[in-house]
Amino acid sequence: MGLAELLLRITLGFFVLFTLTRIMGSKEISQMTFFNFVSAIAIGSISASLVIFSDVSIRNGLIALVGWAIFTLLLGYGDIKSHRLRKITTGDPQIVIREGRIAEDTLRKTRLDLEELNAMLREKDVFSIKDVDYAIFETNGKLSVLKNELAQPLTKKSSGNVTQAKIFPIPTALILDGKIHHTNLAKLNLGESWLNQQLQHAGITSVVEVFYAEVQQDGTLHIDQKENDS
Repeated sequence: MGLAELLLRITLGFFVLFTLTRIMGSKEISQMTFFNFVSAIAIGSISASLVIFSDVSIRNGLIALVGWAIFTLLLGYGDIKSHRLRKITTGDPQIVIREGRIAEDTLRKTRLDLEELNAMLREKDVFSIKDVDYAIFETNGKLSVLKNELAQPLTKKSSGNVTQAKIFPIPTALILDGKIHHTNLAKLNLGESWLNQQLQHAGITSVVEVFYAEVQQDGTLHIDQKENDS
């Protein structure tokens, strides 16, 4: 491989990779799930092969890069539209601390040990597990923490004498992109009739009108309707 060809390969590889990364979006970097990790490694390997291996033609290298990027975009689109596909490619968040108690089985499933868990809690300014009501290990490897009421910072709302009844342990999604999350509905011992009644009270006639709905700890339903295309 001559110097001119090497410089051409480096230039093409850089600009094509930069363009494809911009098209695929910042999610590949900011939310590094298992699928995003595999995709990033594959695209990086293809780019490296295009630059340093002379037996890989420039045409085939560029086709491989663009093809893998298209495949990644299609699967990403499928993740948005299908909860079942998203569960396969990305997985589900796992509750590792539930109402102040460590879920040992879930901890083993996620391959987290107590030292790692405590380190992730400290990154959330939590230095004792007893201060945690819920901790959820997200699909991107990060930990989301809900502190218990005693560990919550004092605010104007919490400093008042009025306290809200706690019906459900944590806010839980019930509708995702116009589709009912039946698993969460069953976990909370709620039925579709209750959900439809709440929607009717909000002036919504069909589930498909809702982009996201989440039941709060006090039993109220937060609803985010879909945006109109017009």
